[in-house]
Amino acid sequence: MNPKLTYNDLDWHSLWQNARAQKSWTAKGPDDWNKKAAAFAARNTDSPFVRLILQRLPLDKDMSILDAGSGPGTLSIPLAQQVKSVTALDYSRGMLDVLEKLSQEQGLGNITTILGSWVDDWKKLGIKQHDICIASRSLSVDNLRAALRKLNSYARSYVFIADRITPTPFDPEAFHAIDRPFRSGPDYIYTINTLYSMGIHPCVDIISLEAKASFASREAALESYRWMFKDLTANEEAKLQEYILSNSQTDDQGKIIVNRSHPPRWALIWWKKEA
Repeated sequence: MNPKLTYNDLDWHSLWQNARAQKSWTAKGPDDWNKKAAAFAARNTDSPFVRLILQRLPLDKDMSILDAGSGPGTLSIPLAQQVKSVTALDYSRGMLDVLEKLSQEQGLGNITTILGSWVDDWKKLGIKQHDICIASRSLSVDNLRAALRKLNSYARSYVFIADRITPTPFDPEAFHAIDRPFRSGPDYIYTINTLYSMGIHPCVDIISLEAKASFASREAALESYRWMFKDLTANEEAKLQEYILSNSQTDDQGKIIVNRSHPPRWALIWWKKEA
């Protein structure tokens, strides 16, 4: 190591890309999320994660919100009940279809959905500045600096980012159970340092959830765990089923409770725009 190396010599863009290249999981694309949309919405509707995020946002009834990577409306729908307008941006048509259906069922007419991604030209998509820009669990991107710069430029007052803390959202013991290595890839600390290198000094709140994960059935638990992996072999599938069976129990309501060694933890990274 260069004994004269300092923090200012670190290239956080390269470090981010190196860590992404070494991760042991595969990022999902629009087609994957299209198939997952309905199940994802059902599982996250009553998640305590939503409540913990919402109670930390400085919401006002006259505000506009941009939810970048909105998914099926996990945050967009409850936000629309408290603010003037929400723009939900996602690259999965299936996710936006579910969002539109749920918002219609709840009589919400103040959500605009836009099909688009981090790499698209948001101006051409018709996106304007919003009072608050949010990126909740949606920053799995190749160019983190560009995504952060874009999010910041479209925010009028605040930016909020919910970013994972390793090993969230994965279960390392499940990787070990099927004899695969677990390499987490970059988490929130890369985001913090990238922002610092951009001259942005954010606040950070740590959000911790229960270690036990609840599922409607063992098949639902297995399906959720399958999502962590790519191209499971028949032998790996059998090992994964055995891991869930040996590491879970049924509660009084008939739900399957899987015991995780690491409780999910998220970093809520936020800053107020300077005048």
